[in-house]
Amino acid sequence: MARVKSLITGTTVDQAKKSHNCQANSRHRINMGDVRLNVKSGRSWDRYCLACAQEILRRDAEKIADLQRQFGQ
Repeated sequence: MARVKSLITGTTVDQAKKSHNCQANSRHRINMGDVRLNVKSGRSWDRYCLACAQEILRRDAEKIADLQRQFGQ
């Protein structure tokens, strides 16, 4: 039987241990203790601020909804 894969792999949410810039927008600063989205990218992680993470999640939710419509669900 084929193994079912997930569309959401290597994604976590945590609190920043130190301050740094968001990888989607260098003008967005992630301060120590802020909630951030971590997405696995090869061997490293891309880290996004709350505002960019919400936009990423919104876009991806639309893509998943479109796929579900294509499969008639």
